[in-house]
Amino acid sequence: MMAAVQLLAVPLLAVHLLIGGVLLAATPAQAQGGRLIWAFGDSLTAGYGLPPAQGFTTRLEAALKRSVPDVTVRNGGVAGDTSAQGRARLAWGLRGLKRKPDLVIVELGANDMLRGLPPGATEKNLDLILTELKRRGIPVLLVGMRAAPNLGSDYRRAFEGIYPRLARKHGVPLYPFFLEGVAGNQALFQADGRHPNARGVEIIVRRIAPAVRQALPARRSAATRG
Repeated sequence: MMAAVQLLAVPLLAVHLLIGGVLLAATPAQAQGGRLIWAFGDSLTAGYGLPPAQGFTTRLEAALKRSVPDVTVRNGGVAGDTSAQGRARLAWGLRGLKRKPDLVIVELGANDMLRGLPPGATEKNLDLILTELKRRGIPVLLVGMRAAPNLGSDYRRAFEGIYPRLARKHGVPLYPFFLEGVAGNQALFQADGRHPNARGVEIIVRRIAPAVRQALPARRSAATRG
């Protein structure tokens, strides 16, 4: 569990380091009107410390393509981002995709927790993110995080309660814990003891992929995309 709570405690100089931007050229699947998933989060979705080929979004796309061959997963992760920083870049990130995504994976809040920010503020930011995505008619998979034990039971209850509460409020599916199956096993983390290594990412992807497939709507017709 300690590995889970230390994961995003990156040096401040790494804050706002964009790993795999959202302004890349369209992939063949996108150009042909395939389904687009945007992983909108922090260093977990950004694949911090790993080659692009071993990062979360690349491995998730490969796993999904076995059953959803027309899918593309774009990286919207920024290492060190809090929920407030994610909220601030949501609109321009969506514009950078050049088209409306079929699903957004929202994975934010861990850095708020590691900095001891008030859970109420985190909840407000995530609420506004989900509200904006709903307004745009974009389906969401909300991904949760657990709190550090040293923050105390009151903080832990308040923080961990954010995700199921917002999932119910907005009627979106919830994947409760991004690091499920990896947290607590140092062999699945990089040398910094904070970020999953390639083996860890594979386990994360294997566990979350079914939830992503279930949250991904059926393929839209060309007339309804845009």
